[in-house]
Amino acid sequence: MAKPPTDHARPIGPWRRAIRVLRHNRAAMLALGVLGCMVLCSVLAPFYAHTIAGVDPFTSNVAGSITLNGQEVDIMQPNDNPLHLGLTPIGPTGHTTYLLGADSQGRDVAARLLYGGRNSLLISACAASLCLMLAGVVGIAAGFFGGVVDSVLSRMMDIMWAVPVYLFAISLSIVTVSQGLHIGPFVIEANNLLIPIFIIALVYVPYAARPIRGRVMALRQAEFVTASRCLGVPQWRIVLHDILPNVMTTLVVMGPLLMALALLAESALSFLSIGVQAPAASWGTIIQDGEGLIYTRPMVAIAPGLAIVIVVLALNILGDGLRDALDVRDSAHRNQ
Repeated sequence: MAKPPTDHARPIGPWRRAIRVLRHNRAAMLALGVLGCMVLCSVLAPFYAHTIAGVDPFTSNVAGSITLNGQEVDIMQPNDNPLHLGLTPIGPTGHTTYLLGADSQGRDVAARLLYGGRNSLLISACAASLCLMLAGVVGIAAGFFGGVVDSVLSRMMDIMWAVPVYLFAISLSIVTVSQGLHIGPFVIEANNLLIPIFIIALVYVPYAARPIRGRVMALRQAEFVTASRCLGVPQWRIVLHDILPNVMTTLVVMGPLLMALALLAESALSFLSIGVQAPAASWGTIIQDGEGLIYTRPMVAIAPGLAIVIVVLALNILGDGLRDALDVRDSAHRNQ
């Protein structure tokens, strides 16, 4: 009686192999853990602000005070200059309340940092996902159908490519922030997070569509695609069952890198007041709040800046790990 095949005899699919390789990549796992911690902390922002710190991070509190070590301390304190003119927000206290100090409006920087992380991470993740969807459609259509379709789509991408990313994003943001976004009968208000998501996704489409187009053009000449065409398989079926599964690895690898670019773009737009609009917060708006306090309370600007650096670095390391894990030739070489 034949024995059932053991786990070692069963073929391992490319995705399971990629997950196995990625799990052995310590740097990628550390980056994934860091991203998970950042997301978890941002999700728990309301719990920290209202339960632990007991503050409202969106309400001005210039006349307020807190109790530190049994003493009542004003949130806004006199400057350290000889004449003691003007007021400076309290610095990092080391306590749960105003852990990283206050901004010029007397708001808790730590609480705003967590709330800002919610918007920054949400916008960057959604923008990267939308960009990959649009770039996937454009790249696959241009690479597979070729001819007039490829010429029209490629020229459109070239026009967008010719405009600097931030100049393009700033131009679109200025128009949408002042007038909102009108799509047929639908009107999206200027303070809606969908606007920065759509703008950031749109400006990076050419950068993602080009490598996808090149990959599809190579797949179009593959034997299995030629065989499907000879058998009379409809083109839409070839795209869905032959082209798209082979392009998914490229899309997955580009995901973390596009999210890192989207996070930088969102922070830049919010710093210029044409991204996330008040009273909402993002890491870019918090850096803008700390611009005037850089010499007296630098933590207001340093904290969100460090958060951006950590997330972008983790996303790049994770992207490198995904690229190595999904590289078929590299995986085959390691298994030899």
